[in-house]
Amino acid sequence: MATQTQTALQVNAIMIGVKDLARAKKFYGDGLGCKTEQDYPAFVKFTLGERSSSLALYEREAAAKDAGVSSEGSGFRGVSFHFIVQSKDVVDEVIARAERAGGAIVRKPTSTQWGYFGYFSDPDGYLWKVASAY
Repeated sequence: MATQTQTALQVNAIMIGVKDLARAKKFYGDGLGCKTEQDYPAFVKFTLGERSSSLALYEREAAAKDAGVSSEGSGFRGVSFHFIVQSKDVVDEVIARAERAGGAIVRKPTSTQWGYFGYFSDPDGYLWKVASAY
């Protein structure tokens, strides 16, 4: 009897469809300091850091077409990205940097029983939670 091996699920890249690729590239690259790994007319891929998935930006219409679905729809997308950092000060710094780069503060950083966190959205409305255990 042959032994069947299952490959563990991994997230190697996160792709988000954006309305304005140049604006999103500037927000993530210049504003948040992500390192550009690949840069094509309709696609940009960033390296986010050691042991992190990469972040890919794709024009929203092209991304929907690639997946074979409609690009219509807005509002809460049912997903948020989480960036866990070492301290309250880093939470505040990342949220402020996102706002300076053109993002919007969705939830100001606040203390909870388990730590400290806040949310910002990128120019396309994708939510990012930045949190620390304190």
